[in-house]
Amino acid sequence: MKSKILYVEDDETLGFVTKDSLIQEGFEVDLYTDGELAKKAFRANSYDICVIDVMLPKVDGYAVAKYIRSKNAQIPIMFVTAKSMQEDKLKGLKIGADDYITKPFSIEELVLKINIFIKRKYVNLERQTVQHIGSYTFDVPNLLLVREDQKIKVTQREGELLYELVAQKNKVVKRKTLLEKIWGKEDYFLGRSMDVFISRLRKRLSADPAIEIENVHGVGFRLLAP
Repeated sequence: MKSKILYVEDDETLGFVTKDSLIQEGFEVDLYTDGELAKKAFRANSYDICVIDVMLPKVDGYAVAKYIRSKNAQIPIMFVTAKSMQEDKLKGLKIGADDYITKPFSIEELVLKINIFIKRKYVNLERQTVQHIGSYTFDVPNLLLVREDQKIKVTQREGELLYELVAQKNKVVKRKTLLEKIWGKEDYFLGRSMDVFISRLRKRLSADPAIEIENVHGVGFRLLAP
């Protein structure tokens, strides 16, 4: 079955070329040129990943991502942006996006990023395991944190990061190891991105005061939990 992409890009030429290239790579692609149309499409269809330009008419990419994340906590969201400011990229991650790609980009780079998310989706499904973190239960294949009557859906990237921390519970996991294993490489901005995801996980686990994700300065992180 072909993986289906929601692609939102207001530059018609770039959108057409990119869509055509992705179809040739074996994907099914729905292309929309404004944020309002993208929201309607998401309501009506099922997608495997969303690739969204930040600067869009009617409704910008941030608002589209917020809407998608409110409806689906797990679907991967990737921003396409011409902006080079790190703060803009971090804003997208804080909203709930999983990754970004900066214009101009190569089709090869975009396909690589998309395939990483799709491949890891099936890796998560193969991890038929339940992990215990303090008073939480982490249902790995379903990306679900459960505590008493509370159920929290985590994003794919949050789930990958949490899985690696839980696997080494109460031990230090190096930043370099996490970045290379989950993001594919180590660099400054990806390190900042990971810090955003760590903050998101701390909020997810905040109901249990016995759990802490400790920042070991200059080294990495340690998940402290009973």
